[in-house]
Amino acid sequence: MRFLTDRKRAVGMGAAKSGTGHHWAMQVSSVALLILVPLFVFTFGSALGGSYEEITAYYSRPFPALVAALTIWVGMMHFKSGAQIMIEDYVHGVKGRLTIILVNCLSYAVATTSAYALIRLAL
Repeated sequence: MRFLTDRKRAVGMGAAKSGTGHHWAMQVSSVALLILVPLFVFTFGSALGGSYEEITAYYSRPFPALVAALTIWVGMMHFKSGAQIMIEDYVHGVKGRLTIILVNCLSYAVATTSAYALIRLAL
């Protein structure tokens, strides 16, 4: 009969040494979103209801375009980190790795496409 102590069960099951980095990245992006989301709501809200030409002219100014691009970029990076942590906790094996790759590709694609469109509109 084997007697396994709690310490013996825990040996080799230690931390991946990336939890602190993920935690700080989530904290920083949360604080950034705390500032950016109200700015985005106010800048986007003032453009609502306008015609296409009015909205194009509004977002051709640097401040609203920068606020929108930063909000989308930081939001997608926050989504990427949170989704990766969730997937690592609940989906294991090859399926988990493929899901993480898919989520990373999706978040970078949305962030890059929207930032490119807003920057192109601003120029």
